[in-house]
Amino acid sequence: MSTMSSPVEFLELLAREAAAVEFEGPLVAARAAGLPADRLAELEQAKTVALRVRALLERRRRRETELSGLYDTVSDLAGLRDLDDVLRAIVHRARNLLGADVAYMTLNDDERGDTYMRVTDGSVSARFQRLRLPMGAGLGGLVAQSGAPYVTANYGEDERFHHTGEIDAGVGEEGLVAILGVPLRLGSTSIGVLYSANRSARPFAREEVALLVSLAAHAAVAIDTARLLAETRSALAELSAANTTIRAHSSSVERAAAAHDRMTALVLRGGGVEDVAAAVTEVLDGALLALDAEGRLLARVGEIEEPDRTDIVEAVAASRTEGRSVRRGPLWYAAVVAGAENLGALVLRPDDELVDADQRILERAALVTALLLLFRRTVAEAEGRVRGELLDDLIARPLRDTDALRSRARRLGVDLDAPHVLVAVGDDAIAATGSARQRVLSWATTYASARGGLAAARDGRVVLMLPGRDAGGSARSVARDLSRVTGRPVTAGASGPSAGPATLAGAFHEADRCLTALGALGRSGQGSSTAELGFVGLLLGTVSDRGEKDVAQFLTATVGPVLDYDARRGTALVKTLEAYFGVGGSLARAAEQLHVHVNTVTQRLERVGQLLGADWQKPERALEVQLALRLHRLRAPAG
Repeated sequence: MSTMSSPVEFLELLAREAAAVEFEGPLVAARAAGLPADRLAELEQAKTVALRVRALLERRRRRETELSGLYDTVSDLAGLRDLDDVLRAIVHRARNLLGADVAYMTLNDDERGDTYMRVTDGSVSARFQRLRLPMGAGLGGLVAQSGAPYVTANYGEDERFHHTGEIDAGVGEEGLVAILGVPLRLGSTSIGVLYSANRSARPFAREEVALLVSLAAHAAVAIDTARLLAETRSALAELSAANTTIRAHSSSVERAAAAHDRMTALVLRGGGVEDVAAAVTEVLDGALLALDAEGRLLARVGEIEEPDRTDIVEAVAASRTEGRSVRRGPLWYAAVVAGAENLGALVLRPDDELVDADQRILERAALVTALLLLFRRTVAEAEGRVRGELLDDLIARPLRDTDALRSRARRLGVDLDAPHVLVAVGDDAIAATGSARQRVLSWATTYASARGGLAAARDGRVVLMLPGRDAGGSARSVARDLSRVTGRPVTAGASGPSAGPATLAGAFHEADRCLTALGALGRSGQGSSTAELGFVGLLLGTVSDRGEKDVAQFLTATVGPVLDYDARRGTALVKTLEAYFGVGGSLARAAEQLHVHVNTVTQRLERVGQLLGADWQKPERALEVQLALRLHRLRAPAG
């Protein structure tokens, strides 16, 4: 029994790390054994010393655990790179080290001047997780403002803090009672607050406060490290992007310089629009269209469809207004302009996105295209003047020095002794403004030059001398094509073929008379030749400006009743008359040609006599009727 009541027993309890309550055992046993008071006092003193030793060992063990936890925390934080991962690790370790119900962190918002909930561990309330604390409000707001730790065993009843409805509601919904908050400091600056909280009222020991302060110090450094790392990464990304941009810019500058050199060389050696288009697509990669002011194709490089005319007009207008190339879908448009004059457009479909320098290349190409078109037009106009002067001399009377004229023509690639037709274009094409008249002459010059001929303005007409023998076909082609250019009907009269300088003046006057005859016949907007009009053209070619009116009056007076009768009744009296006169007045042959009975022809001619009078077959009247029928047919030719 004395052994059981000796101080040694307390050492054994310490050795096996017994609970504090077990240290009462030896005293209880000693009292039960009836040991004297001095022995009991000795045992009581030994128990007190043993408990102090036990408490010291417990604090050291806990401190060792805390230090180990801090070491592990520092090790974990050192391995993290993402800021969110760092913050979650800090809060989770704080909760574990202090054995708390909830741990959380708020960070200061310098722009709004408050602190907001950043991350939580163990929280169950969404409202609590969204809290924002004004500086000085609540325990956290006070810690953030003062930069000093604060602890409360019962937050709801602690009057040291400025309570707000929103904060108290969030804390109450989470069920927190005891709260410890310590600042996250970088030097003298507080960046936030780290908290440990329990859902029961209990004080936090000084060691726990010190532990959370130490954890907060490491956490602040880890947060700053993660922030600096993120900023470094961002800076590296920006540097990489800048380097990529610089390389791309350098490449685009090199492309622009190469394009500038190539296009300068094109201008110097007299290249064409096709060469510019090829140079642009080689430098920028893609496909390109070069269009004139009317939207007609000048050059195409690569696979690219022509855009809708409306789209071209809108895009070119926008390019002219903005003074640079514009994008419409996958296509880039650059207006080709000279001053206020629209000369056309370049349409590019690039394989890759264009940077500013690439757009400058396209715009420079448009400028070079404008220079080439102006140069081409100047050359064409100069050549046109030379050709026009030659043709004007050829159709002038009297004709001078035919050998010199042949020599001039040879220099222009024209053989005056080969067959040519002369085409005269009517006033309906050139009786507009001066610019429209010049446009018609420019078109005629280009049209004739492309066919190895000549063109000139003469006596209010535009005259074309074209190689070939088909005068009527040439007149119709000129009338058709020029009508498309001017947007209005154009009349063209032709004569020929003629060969040799001495014949051209006469051919011009025949073409002019043919043009006059077409007007008299009411065939404006058509083309024909003197050969196709026959003797009627010869007769009408000399009529006055009232010729068309005179023809209409002649037809009305001569065969008007027959024309009206056919129109009203749908009969064939005019056709019968033409057949009758065409076979020399033979009823049988006329019937055979018309595929009717002789009696039918007789009845029709009797009706003609009733309409025109009994003397319509007398020689003078018969000639007038035949001439009227010819005029009627020419006024409305088949096809």
